Amino acid sequence: MSSTATACMLLCIISAAFAEDVKLRYKPATKPVRLFTEEELTRYDGTEEGQPIYMAVKGAVFDVTKGKEFYGKNAPYNALVGKDSTRAVAKMSLDPEDLTSDTTGLTEEQLKSLDSIFEGTYKTKYPIVGYMASRILNEDGSSNEDFKAEDQPHFHVTDEF
Repeated sequence: MSSTATACMLLCIISAAFAEDVKLRYKPATKPVRLFTEEELTRYDGTEEGQPIYMAVKGAVFDVTKGKEFYGKNAPYNALVGKDSTRAVAKMSLDPEDLTSDTTGLTEEQLKSLDSIFEGTYKTKYPIVGYMASRILNEDGSSNEDFKAEDQPHFHVTDEF
């Protein structure tokens, strides 16, 4: 093999290695996190064909479209979508009065169940597409001082900055 061919092959190998290094260091931009009001979330209740199906649990909004057979129109858990159904998930209930984000009065067992389902089902199966504005903002529109971005699911400092 000539020295020119060897040099050319070496240059190609170095270029390929450098390209892989660049790919590893520079992650493509992801979609920005979206804030949903209760009214906005109702648009994603599975009634419109072709529209994604969203539901919120613990203020995190999940795209449950791939579970359409469970959450779509006339499906068994359709009552949970288009809203924050935290209480209903905790109680494993479809009662209309439980279709809310309010966790007041839940038992320790129900809260543990909520955390287990949130971590083991929703966070593992469905992508988070945003958060309920009520988690971040107070009713008067001021910032919720208790909200910490770093405590939210899928928040990574290296991804955000």
